[in-house]
Amino acid sequence: MSALTTELPERNSSNGSNGSVAITPMPEERKGLIKKEVAADHPTWCPGCGDFSVLALYFKLIEKRKMWHEKITTVAGIGCSSRFPYFVQAHGAHYIHGRALPFASGISLSRPDLHVFVFGGDGDAFSIGGNHFNHTARKNIKMTYVVMDNWVYGLTKKQTSPTSPLGFKSKTDQWGAIDYPINPMKQAIAAGATFVARTTHTNPNHVLQMMEAAMDHDGFSFIECLSECVEFYEGAFDASNPRKGGVFNEVPKAHDVTNEAAAYQLAGADFPGHFGIFFKTNKPTKNAKEAEIQRGMMEKLKGLKDWQILQKNFERMK
Repeated sequence: MSALTTELPERNSSNGSNGSVAITPMPEERKGLIKKEVAADHPTWCPGCGDFSVLALYFKLIEKRKMWHEKITTVAGIGCSSRFPYFVQAHGAHYIHGRALPFASGISLSRPDLHVFVFGGDGDAFSIGGNHFNHTARKNIKMTYVVMDNWVYGLTKKQTSPTSPLGFKSKTDQWGAIDYPINPMKQAIAAGATFVARTTHTNPNHVLQMMEAAMDHDGFSFIECLSECVEFYEGAFDASNPRKGGVFNEVPKAHDVTNEAAAYQLAGADFPGHFGIFFKTNKPTKNAKEAEIQRGMMEKLKGLKDWQILQKNFERMK
């Protein structure tokens, strides 16, 4: 026998009765989902609604990133756009009006292995949910919040929303809106969001680009997506649609996305404004900070049994 021998790598095997070796085949690489596997109920939006585009691109994102059912987390509040979780065959929740962000925060903080996507509309996000929007942004909790802004309450059949422009006539402002609309981009930047972008449903490739960039960001990422309500505010965003004579102005290449003041100024441009990433910065997330606190506490309690930990807590309460 030669002095040089070659050893085969060890595998799970067993000797058969005839002395042969049965080799267990290596598991195949898990395939990513396709749209057919992740699509659930048929969307119930009005024909032509911009939300269809956002849903289709969310499916495309899931396919492109090869996400699996147990890694998809879709949360929404109340409103037309907030029906999103019903149409996605995966884990998610259709939560109460304006409270999607605190619910999603709990998921994000307790499951750091997930990237949570939250979908909402301008009423859900900036009216009843406005306070939660500000605080989730300032805490920099890791998630992506996509707000489909249509400048109107569509689900309740045409009322003025927080982003409705001055003069908009609705059931609540028959004479025309007199309240100044908010600027979602300015609000997000001022509140402390670490990723702020803007897009429109009429440019699908751009929507997907913004979703991917937001997903890759380690922190609270916010996307305002113009999404036309063809039933109650048709033509609202024609000025941003080149196919209808409008212009799609991308964020200037010279713009420094780390410059908060420049981003805030860019957000003040007259409609249709600009589209792209306005602001992006990296700073510790609440997820990372809480994990560090937990590690410190676990180190102090290292080696103690459960009853000893309880006893220490009771002693501190005396």
